[in-house]
Amino acid sequence: QVQLVESGGGLVQAGGSLRLSCAASGSTFSIDDIGWYRRAPGKQRELVVDSDSIADAVEGRFFISRDRAKNTVYLQMNNLKTEDTAVYICHVYSWPRHYWGQGTQVTVSS
Repeated sequence: QVQLVESGGGLVQAGGSLRLSCAASGSTFSIDDIGWYRRAPGKQRELVVDSDSIADAVEGRFFISRDRAKNTVYLQMNNLKTEDTAVYICHVYSWPRHYWGQGTQVTVSS
């Protein structure tokens, strides 16, 4: 079992930056992949970034990093746009299961 807790969301103006954190606990030694998804209003959940993929819409602006000692993954989001407004959700794949955090709201104002 893996538990995930996100933090760092909030309200920011377009062009600004935010850093999201996802702290993992439990069977963290068994994690095969970790990343971020998002769900915008009226849209389906979509992949933002994981260990080997990044959405075209955020490439060059969003960066993922991982502190293995702290079992924490970060999402640095720069030059935010209004279309980045969404609930950002941490995801872990630990064969054969997927784990999801509760999500953190990011709102970008114009």
